[in-house]
Amino acid sequence: MQRRAFVESGTKREEAAGSSAARGQDAATGTAAPLTLHSAADFYRTKPVLDRRVHILGVGNVGSFIAHSIRGIPNPPPVTLLFPSWDRLNAWQDSEQRLSLVTEGDTETRSGYDAELAIPRIRYHGKEVGLTSAAEGDSAILEGELSAPISSLIVCSKAPVVLQALSAVKHRLTRDSVILFLQNGMGIVDEVSREIFPDPAMRPYYMLGVNSHGVHSTPDTPFTTVHAGFGTLSLGILPHERDRDPASPYAPRDRIRPHSRAQAVQHSPQPPGTQETDVALPTSASVPWTPNQRYLLRTLLRTPVLAATAFSPPDLLQMQLEKLAVNCIINPLTVLLDARNGSILYNYALTRTMRLLLAEISLVMRSLPELQYIPNVDSRFDPGRLETLVVSVAQKTKDNVSSMLADARAGRQTEIEYINGWIVRRGEELGIRCVLNYAVKELVKGKVQMIDLELGEGVPFVGDGKSGRKDGGLEVRRGVAEKEKPDGRKRAGGTKEKHVDGEQKAKL
Repeated sequence: MQRRAFVESGTKREEAAGSSAARGQDAATGTAAPLTLHSAADFYRTKPVLDRRVHILGVGNVGSFIAHSIRGIPNPPPVTLLFPSWDRLNAWQDSEQRLSLVTEGDTETRSGYDAELAIPRIRYHGKEVGLTSAAEGDSAILEGELSAPISSLIVCSKAPVVLQALSAVKHRLTRDSVILFLQNGMGIVDEVSREIFPDPAMRPYYMLGVNSHGVHSTPDTPFTTVHAGFGTLSLGILPHERDRDPASPYAPRDRIRPHSRAQAVQHSPQPPGTQETDVALPTSASVPWTPNQRYLLRTLLRTPVLAATAFSPPDLLQMQLEKLAVNCIINPLTVLLDARNGSILYNYALTRTMRLLLAEISLVMRSLPELQYIPNVDSRFDPGRLETLVVSVAQKTKDNVSSMLADARAGRQTEIEYINGWIVRRGEELGIRCVLNYAVKELVKGKVQMIDLELGEGVPFVGDGKSGRKDGGLEVRRGVAEKEKPDGRKRAGGTKEKHVDGEQKAKL
């Protein structure tokens, strides 16, 4: 694969022009005049972004939707798609190298993407395992991978494979990089900090996003995404450990530190009798935004299709918890029932089950220390209000198949550990035993394993390279049920073809 540098020479012009205009020069001496800050924009304009390129890790439904939307704005940034295997990369290179988005029957195609290889690393028990003896090591670069730094990374992979995917590019991320996480569930950021970036001094900056757009793929057309449901993208920048107060990590902090009132009066150009002393000019940021954070957030906010909005970390946390409560009910129940989202409606037995689960979920959320400074938490996460949210979402998406059910039907690993599993873990930390959520979590995992065994009889072969499915580094050979007996006769009962998630699986 041809290696190339993806940092364009002209990407600095826009930011550099704004920075030089804000600084100005002394006409007499030709030296830079002192900068007078009149607004927060002036403060951040002094720190231009150095690399406009946006890398997208996880080119699935959400990743393709984000990449397609970003390339549609005026003066779009360069976008690089990170593919997890040579097969996906070769399929992209053999195609027209375009992403298509279908909205209400209309197809819009965009091109101009770059592609790179980022093979997920195998991880067992929190440790990275080299794919080969020559590739051992935390920062090993495999054949075909690049080592150029990544400034802005959007992670769209499923929650269970985020660690494996980030292990492939962690050597390209610096302490000034920014990572945007777009996953269902919670606890991914803490897991990444613990396993991938344990040193806070070298840890990148994090952003979180809550996506409510409904997108799905088309099995017959690769690199095509259907925008089935219009939603929003809620974004927030997480404070870094380097900027937090260790004594009160969850305390609310002002974004801008203003002048003192006396200083504002002293430097005010207005007459003493008409000056407004209650409003002061910003001078510095209590939680400084890096240029990459500001640039990535601004790029997503000016993308109309995404309908993105920025929120403070406490507000975004509450939105995450509300979405988590909905997913804790709809996703596992639809998996256990093998039915669409609307199946949980108008069923008293399921309503009682829902209320028992929500009682545990509500108690955990109202006890979180992260929400101790936020008012009206008890009413916002009341079990009755959470039930209203669940019923509303189930009614709006009654004909849809949940993402967890789609994964379960295909025998793939689900995100249950980051949904109900997160409730169970946080409950244990707070002294709350969430037995119902634990039971639901284990039932979902058991059913997924049962489906997986039925699809392939669970015979693992390591390193044969012929399997179509890869799970945690083990390549599982499918089609054992189709094989002939040693005497040449077919197995009794023959085979029946079953269509699962666009792939033909053999089943007795």
